[in-house]
Amino acid sequence: MARLLLLLLLAVSLVTAEDAFIGVNIGTALSDMPDPTQVVALLRAQQIRHVRLYDADRAMLLALANTGIRVTVSVPNDQLLGVGQSNATAANWVARNVVAHVPATNITAIAVGSEVLTTLPNAAPVLVSALKFIHSALVASNLDNQIKVSTPHSSSIILDSFPPSQAFFNHSWNPVMVPLLKFLQSTGSYLMLNVYPYYDYMQSNGVIPLDYALFRPLPPNKEAVDANTLLHYTNVFDAIVDAAYFSMADLNITNVPIVVTESGWPSKGDNNEPDATLDNANSYNSNLIRHVLNNTGTPKHSGVPVSTYIYELYNEDLSPGPLSEKNWGLFDANGIPVYILHLTGSGMVLANDTTNQTYCIARDSADPKMVQAALDWACGPGKVDCSPLLQGQPCYEPDTVNAHATYAFNAYYHQMEMASGTCYFNGVATITTTDPSHGSCIFLGSGGKNGTINGTLLAPSSNSTASGSPSRILYGSFTTSILLSVVLLWSVLLL
Repeated sequence: MARLLLLLLLAVSLVTAEDAFIGVNIGTALSDMPDPTQVVALLRAQQIRHVRLYDADRAMLLALANTGIRVTVSVPNDQLLGVGQSNATAANWVARNVVAHVPATNITAIAVGSEVLTTLPNAAPVLVSALKFIHSALVASNLDNQIKVSTPHSSSIILDSFPPSQAFFNHSWNPVMVPLLKFLQSTGSYLMLNVYPYYDYMQSNGVIPLDYALFRPLPPNKEAVDANTLLHYTNVFDAIVDAAYFSMADLNITNVPIVVTESGWPSKGDNNEPDATLDNANSYNSNLIRHVLNNTGTPKHSGVPVSTYIYELYNEDLSPGPLSEKNWGLFDANGIPVYILHLTGSGMVLANDTTNQTYCIARDSADPKMVQAALDWACGPGKVDCSPLLQGQPCYEPDTVNAHATYAFNAYYHQMEMASGTCYFNGVATITTTDPSHGSCIFLGSGGKNGTINGTLLAPSSNSTASGSPSRILYGSFTTSILLSVVLLWSVLLL
């Protein structure tokens, strides 16, 4: 079985229209939760570049140090009252959980509480104060330009959500939503929204077609049309996001972008949850990822990216509630994919597809010296047969470091059966679904399998630093362009 690759892009902004990214939420309700260094090693191996934590766990933040991974930390709901009632408490929270970790840990956002209006309404009166106090502490530390402050909302605060043009936030929350949106506007932040078409579908009692919830193609006559705007909606996700945009416009806020902080589909459910299946979870997340990364935006804001965090990294067997609540993860606790995403043709984005056609290539933007060092390692200690790269052989042309490295990286990747970490090479390699073969130079296809490899030497890496950052390739000085590498045995929990 192929390995899951998550290649995550840049931050979203309604104003700058940068590319959207896909991130993941990291829940910890597992009976055998991997330790933070193992979690980060999985993130690194899968090239996950954006994560959201439900707290600001010190060990996790230390493990994320020096990885470049963009991190959203959270003020848990049980700390919200203290932060919202005291500027000093908020300042101490920022000092302990943010200032102590930056810049080594790339914290880019703080989520203050989670779905406060619907799950902790008694704390709603202090929500905006909490955001302002946290932001003031960031200003005092000169971090306000780097780190945005917001709070995730359940989409259930949107009433009369279809057609989207007539949607509005529950007016009973206007005393909170109006100053909140003005705060987001004034600080250049974004509205955090949790979007779960699964629940909308389940609660519709058959009104919402399953294909419409799963992003599956619909014939034009089956598309939902907003009679007021004549906009066509082909999926529930877009309709909910646009309903949030129209709800903000109802409060005269039109320039606050949206980031979806949670979305996904459960892969298993109880008997009364027949649509919580592996196939549906696969379809939803595969289509969601493709939709977000295509930067298509929504019908109301075409081309405006809607970055989204998938709920979630791991299946959480300790989550309360029905069976579906325990099965939203992309991976099990051992780092094995729960299912293989359908992403054929997505290029270097999430090249984990059921056709098993994945390849490991050199990054175009990588440092040529590091690419050369990794090439030397692959053709030396990595035991790749690089004879096809010799002059006169099929893969000699084009005679460039990147072209030769791509051949060697791919050969090593398949030699190691596409195990996690075998297409990394200190960040100069990445996975693609585009076949790099050319002329008579034929690359190995991804015919490996998804199995644990105990004690196998993976891609060259070094031990982490004291910060807890995961293993990575260590390049020493070299005088003959021959790589001096240290090879780490990856923990079986990460394979």
